[in-house]
Amino acid sequence: MRRGELFRVLHPGSQDPKRSRVFVLVSRQVLIDSRFSTVICAPIYSAHDALSTQVVVGVDEGLKHESSIHCDELVSLPKARLSQYVGSLSSRKMQLLDEALLASLGLDY
Repeated sequence: MRRGELFRVLHPGSQDPKRSRVFVLVSRQVLIDSRFSTVICAPIYSAHDALSTQVVVGVDEGLKHESSIHCDELVSLPKARLSQYVGSLSSRKMQLLDEALLASLGLDY
């Protein structure tokens, strides 16, 4: 399990109407490799609003169609729920993800 990997999660939450949703793993690698049972993830939606907190992803990342990572909606998920690997982000997409995460948290770097 690596930062930047995409996983399909079945029944992601009570507020989510979809049967499954793809999430990208955004926690730092040291946390992912630790004994802690949860990690921080960002959901992927088919909607894209061209916000600085969103990153466009699609077929190159293992998805069926163009979508976007929504960094304004970070969630903590149990590692055990991240079992259906979908794909991973390229180094360029990781750079865009980092920028979107900074924007979503209001951080200057």
